Amino acid sequence: MLRDFQTASSDRYSLLKEYARKNRNNPTTAEVCLWQRLRGKVLGEKFKRQHVIYDYIADFVCLDRKLVVEVDGAYHFTEKQSEEDIYRTKNLEQFGFRVIRFTNDEVISKTEEVIQIIKETMEENKSVNIPNGSPHRGGDVRRTKGVCLFDKIWDAHVVQQVEDGPTQLYIDRLYAHEVTSPQAFDTLRDKGIKVFRPDHVVAMPDHNTPSDQQERIDDPVGRKQVETLKSNCEEYGIKHFTMGTKDNGIIHVVGPEKALSLPGMTIVCGDSHTSTHGAVGAIAMGIGTSEVAQVLASQCILQAKPKTMRINIEGELRPNVTAKDVALYIMAQMTTSGATGYAVEYAGSTIRNMSMEGRLTLSNLSIEMGSRAGIIAPDETTFAYLKGREYAPKGAEWDKAVEEWRKLKSDPDAVFDKEVTYRAEDIAPRITYGTNPGAGIAVDECIPTLEQIAEADRGQFLSMLDYMQFKPGQKLEGTPVDYVFLGACTNGRIEDFRAFASVVKGKKKADNVVAWLVPGSWLVRQQIIDEGIDKILEEAGFELRLPSCSACLAMNPDKVPAGKLAISTSNRNFVGRQGPGARTILASPLTVAASAIIGKITDPRKI
Repeated sequence: MLRDFQTASSDRYSLLKEYARKNRNNPTTAEVCLWQRLRGKVLGEKFKRQHVIYDYIADFVCLDRKLVVEVDGAYHFTEKQSEEDIYRTKNLEQFGFRVIRFTNDEVISKTEEVIQIIKETMEENKSVNIPNGSPHRGGDVRRTKGVCLFDKIWDAHVVQQVEDGPTQLYIDRLYAHEVTSPQAFDTLRDKGIKVFRPDHVVAMPDHNTPSDQQERIDDPVGRKQVETLKSNCEEYGIKHFTMGTKDNGIIHVVGPEKALSLPGMTIVCGDSHTSTHGAVGAIAMGIGTSEVAQVLASQCILQAKPKTMRINIEGELRPNVTAKDVALYIMAQMTTSGATGYAVEYAGSTIRNMSMEGRLTLSNLSIEMGSRAGIIAPDETTFAYLKGREYAPKGAEWDKAVEEWRKLKSDPDAVFDKEVTYRAEDIAPRITYGTNPGAGIAVDECIPTLEQIAEADRGQFLSMLDYMQFKPGQKLEGTPVDYVFLGACTNGRIEDFRAFASVVKGKKKADNVVAWLVPGSWLVRQQIIDEGIDKILEEAGFELRLPSCSACLAMNPDKVPAGKLAISTSNRNFVGRQGPGARTILASPLTVAASAIIGKITDPRKI
């Protein structure tokens, strides 16, 4: 697949693109990639000294790894500067690579001749013995130890390593929503820069979208954000899934379910929970608004490479224990800063046996322990989930893609910067008691006593409990709840609604409870209807609402009133997260469903 190409000032570059497209399935023919780096203004004054990265340089690389085509000596192959791992263009020949070189002027003025030379050289070069590793797009020529999945994907997307600075990383997919994108588009507009790869950007509103109706947005700020996103997408030719249409929903639900997120990709969005997409075997990271502007302008981002951590979960989960409980358990063990500075890979038998929806929930919550990303190696579960979806490869292209995706796993001898292992049997249904997702207990346990908390942490501990109106040592099971929320990019998928319905079927919602059941997308909502789940919910006294971020955060009409206690499947229980003064307990769909029926915090194993 031609991943990195944009037509430059000369129309002759379109010939290179067409050549690569027509010959991409020919094993004896080079596929051509063009990296066009922008001139420096996009990143502002702070990075003036690094403008050299963005000077116009074209690098052509034949991706069957037999040939390297270098333009003006600009190509670099490794990010690391270790003794055994510095292999630049000048010494590739000794490892069996054929290197041919052109000047930039030759590429522009003699495009047809350049293509012919590449083709002829490839034909001559069929029998070259290729060493381990891949030189294209930053991959190492040779490795002396096993490589983890994160490093494999990262290294394959390195454009250039800034000396004494960050990595310039190519991005396969940028997702944009209405809250963090307007300023990024304004940055481009102010500098007279066009969107570099509009076909690699997908946008949709979700944060401000109401869940009771979608004919209008009453809040003027939210309405303006949604309207601005639509106009920006129209101006720059970006795919936009409009509010209220069948393609719309929460961006982190829609991306995977449409197969816009695929294994091996690098994915970013101006949203913390972009880590969700790592469940398909991709590097997925939340970024800031200024970084969104970087990607819009160059399809690249400057990032420091995080350390790597593997979290193994081994064994079989007990009944009524879900992926949400696994995530809340990990956060309680590691704390909300336990993975700061790391990219986490989830592994072990529990993960391998987890459904795709469960994996998406787990990856979604990676950011809540400080992790930069949460990734899971793609396997048959991943492939079965993606196959046939709207933007997934089709036919022979699908078979070819799966063949490549099967290689996306950590080597048996891969070394991580940190590794921890937990037993699935130790995990029970979980709830939180404080104002961060790591402040959690099993649903039948008591809040820790003051003596169980480190002296340095007692002030914060008491402050959390004061806000939540709880006390040290208190048992929360049986505490009345006012609101229940099923939804969000954490638990707004079809499996979550099936789980909720399995608990409430044949029962009635407690009279004291206000319930918001909000699908993560219009596709999920249609599945709920097609499977008759909506009827089960209706008979139990629940209303199925319209797709939205809803009560996950107080940016739309679904706000929990001050002082009221909500038990929620969302991802954050911060002060005021669900509304000013609102108190939030995080839990799984099963625990939320049980609590909705009883009207109190309830262990789903007891209903």
